[in-house]
Amino acid sequence: MNQFMFKGKFGLERETLRVDKNNRLAQTLHPFQDENLSRDFCENQLEIITPVCNSISEVMSSLAMLDKKAREILKQNDESLWLYSNPPYIQNDEEIPIAKYDGMLSAKHDYRISLARRYGKRMMLYSGIHFNFSFSEEYLENLNQEKNQAYFRLSKQVSKYSWLLVLLMSASPMYDLSFDKDNASGMAFSGYSSMRNSKRGYWNQFIPELDYSSLASYINSIQNYIKKGILFSAGELYLPVRLKPKGENSLEKLLNTGVDHIELRMFDLNPLEKLGVAQKDLEFAHLFLIYLLNLEDFNFTPDLQKQAIENHQNAAFYDISNIKINHISILDSANNFLDAMQGFFKYIPETQKIINYQRNKLNSQRLCEKIKAGSEIYV
Repeated sequence: MNQFMFKGKFGLERETLRVDKNNRLAQTLHPFQDENLSRDFCENQLEIITPVCNSISEVMSSLAMLDKKAREILKQNDESLWLYSNPPYIQNDEEIPIAKYDGMLSAKHDYRISLARRYGKRMMLYSGIHFNFSFSEEYLENLNQEKNQAYFRLSKQVSKYSWLLVLLMSASPMYDLSFDKDNASGMAFSGYSSMRNSKRGYWNQFIPELDYSSLASYINSIQNYIKKGILFSAGELYLPVRLKPKGENSLEKLLNTGVDHIELRMFDLNPLEKLGVAQKDLEFAHLFLIYLLNLEDFNFTPDLQKQAIENHQNAAFYDISNIKINHISILDSANNFLDAMQGFFKYIPETQKIINYQRNKLNSQRLCEKIKAGSEIYV
């Protein structure tokens, strides 16, 4: 075993909505002064950003500390966190105040106004977990892989197989009818295991066709959408995986300084977990990335990109009995993938337990099924 295989840097971004004692969207201003307790689209959408950590257990401890701090402050205002990816009851769009930025940061406020006009405020309320990871440089060197090329190749593999993480981690089958229109209310079954990953979810109004012939071409193809006004910025490209530079996130910096880490954006909040995410699921995501990095590269054509999005969205259906991946049932495809992962890690016993934990979800109750059945949740 390569001694550097499991080393790396880990980070989490967890989005949640602030709610009052009646589980209505809180109408107070963002109450936090900590840079790790930020806002996302709206004033009442808290984003916890952990520092960069050296292990998954460390990042979970960091999340727990920040979560506790946030809840203690919210408790003073009789507020709490809505630990679901789908929002609670919304009376109207006035209850969704766009995050307030002024002065030198006023462009961030203007950007959010543009997003609201293009997609509607309610879609922007979907909340989830973003998992950030970078391999140790020693591991990439031992694999004889240049850093930028390694992450670029990995991004294609993650895009191709993102459907598996949707299948295993989806946790939002129920939603409030007010999400669809004003004056509607009541919890309803969406027909999806995850609305934000489904066709109803966080997607652009077009299917992006990116140039994956090189990292520079990839960046240029995104810039072309921005120049044409189809995207406001690279941050509006709503795909399940992103390549990120260190520090400020911009395409220019990504091109000039290279890739620092990869971001996985498809995880629902898990209301069965106190922190909204299970450590075992992050451990699997880590193995998933290691395994994919070692797969053979391929030509990610526009047709394959479109198919990857379709597979991702199809995996978000609640009823998967007729869903196929490359003409094979999605459950068989998932088990075949897990078999291959276990073969890759066969000499490392701890990994087998992590993979079997995910396989058991497919053989018994998926996470979304437990939630729809009314399992106890954290609030």
